[in-house]
Amino acid sequence: MGRTIELTIERLSQLGEGTASLEGRSVFVRGALPGEQIRANVSEDHGILRGRLEAVLVPSPSRRQPSCVVADRCGGCDWLQLEEGAQREAKREIVLSALEHLGGIPRSSLEVAPVLTAGPSMGYRRRAVLHPHRGALGFFEHKSHERVTVDRCPALVPGLELLPGTLRALLKPVLADAEEVQLLAIEGKGSLAATLKTPVKDSHRRAAEAVIRAGHARGVVLVPLEGSPFIAGNPVLRGPAPLRPQVPLFYRADGFAQANGPANELLVDAALSLLAPGEAARVLELYSGNGNFSFALAERVGSVLGVESSSLAVELARRSVAEAKLENVRFVLGDTQKVVQGLIAEGQRFDSLLLDPPRTGAKGCEGWATALGVRRVVYVACDPGALARDAKALAGAGFRPSSLRIVDMFPQTRHVEAVMRFDRVA
Repeated sequence: MGRTIELTIERLSQLGEGTASLEGRSVFVRGALPGEQIRANVSEDHGILRGRLEAVLVPSPSRRQPSCVVADRCGGCDWLQLEEGAQREAKREIVLSALEHLGGIPRSSLEVAPVLTAGPSMGYRRRAVLHPHRGALGFFEHKSHERVTVDRCPALVPGLELLPGTLRALLKPVLADAEEVQLLAIEGKGSLAATLKTPVKDSHRRAAEAVIRAGHARGVVLVPLEGSPFIAGNPVLRGPAPLRPQVPLFYRADGFAQANGPANELLVDAALSLLAPGEAARVLELYSGNGNFSFALAERVGSVLGVESSSLAVELARRSVAEAKLENVRFVLGDTQKVVQGLIAEGQRFDSLLLDPPRTGAKGCEGWATALGVRRVVYVACDPGALARDAKALAGAGFRPSSLRIVDMFPQTRHVEAVMRFDRVA
């Protein structure tokens, strides 16, 4: 049952929740903001005190009315009640606090620029993952696998915003057997993918073709439980590579793409500015994806070797290389750790290392950087905790952290991208 008490919120946690102190312990309250006095029902959940917000007694000056009707339930945009300027300050503090407390890196030792932001604060997401529920599409609730069904999502770019409701009837046979549905829009064109719990059926194929005929996507990919995907139409989308528009970058809905196009340009620019490569530099890029950083980087250095474990991403990246006739960038398909160990065994050396790992981080990166002889590491992170842990390891191996850039890639949420530079101590 818990007990209802009044609390004063002190800060926002790394998971975006308001944090208060109670009898020497931290209490986490979703939806509460720093400086607020609230009333919450507090109970213990697996050793952690959590409060269910019942009333805001003294609101923060940064509090506002959420602009989405499902904001109180949907786990997507968890900071809609917080004004954007305050969101950016909170993200900056979350990253710096993680580096200090988990990484042992004082903020005073870093050159930190103002948080970078670009594009609209709503209607910016060009990629979405939705989950079927009772014949409809929706998102997970906060910290739950319960679904919140939606017909419209204002966080999505205009070409995708109404598709959750529009696709309901067209995709009915697919939704009955799908684990998730991915939407993607690039340069005003759409692609759709569905991950199935079954083999591909004739009804699935007909539904995919109906979506294309209706003009909601150029192509559809159906990924069965086993076997090869079924492809209808042309699901591969084309756009300009960040900072190097003369090179095409290719995407598919069942592959990864940064959700915010304008902010992604800032992210790539921040990484390359911190890397500051020389014209003759040899750069190793790990977790290179479809080449999001690679092609702008290749314009500034002698050579780039990209390593990526997704066969689809490497296929798309190599397509860019072939079409643009690039000679100084190459992509290797394989497990990052195994490929790196192979490079080390061959005695390969690189001037710089660029990392853009998944949310779990790049465990062992300090050993890779040391064995490959790199002088500089630039680490792109989507999780402050993983960044802090890997930063601690890099610093312990003799790579001094020097500069930090923070990009507000995901307005209205706690999620943030950070770019950090490390230089080998001579």
